[in-house]
Amino acid sequence: MKTYADDRSGGHFGGAEERSWSLVVPLKPLARAKSRLAAAVGGPLRGRLALAFAEDTVAAALACGRVRDVVVVTDDSDAAVSLAALGARIVPDPPGGGLNDALAHGARTVRAGRPGARVAALNADLPALRPAELARVLAVAGQFPRAFLADAAEIGTTFLSASPGTELEPAFGGSSRRRHLSSGAVEIRLAGVDSVRRDVDTGRDLAAALALGVGPRTAARWVRAAG
Repeated sequence: MKTYADDRSGGHFGGAEERSWSLVVPLKPLARAKSRLAAAVGGPLRGRLALAFAEDTVAAALACGRVRDVVVVTDDSDAAVSLAALGARIVPDPPGGGLNDALAHGARTVRAGRPGARVAALNADLPALRPAELARVLAVAGQFPRAFLADAAEIGTTFLSASPGTELEPAFGGSSRRRHLSSGAVEIRLAGVDSVRRDVDTGRDLAAALALGVGPRTAARWVRAAG
């Protein structure tokens, strides 16, 4: 098992804070998004909340000093318009391919234009994402051919990276932490990057994200949903 851990030193890893990373963010059609949130948020509000998660995720990623650009892989037209307005590049989702095919397609799209790009997959449901915390994760990820960050439950994955010359090889979904470890990716174990690990699938996850402090779009949407 390969693992990287820091010593709570504040995340000073050295190197220039250059915008060298392209992030690939997958987003399924909003009408089918976040079905496990149904107990907390019902009907069309759930799709709107999923869009708010994605908007706050993309906005925070684009504000990160190590991120050059964000590619969103989606076939949802409403989401595409909203996320493009934030500065994301929209790439159509391959028909019937599923999450990992979408991520691999996004990575290939990035490298078609920049063959030497550093690429990372990032979940679209990180509404509490902090640019500085993402920068720390990217700083460590750049030291390895492939690296990943487990979700808060330490079962799934919220982030997977591939350095130049290395394929992304995404294996997201379910117990993806174990699969990414088995594939040879290095697990990043950093303190103080909770916002990069806090994805939202359930009402409990949402409560935890709200406690961390979510972005403005999620906050506004939640006030409407809860009201």
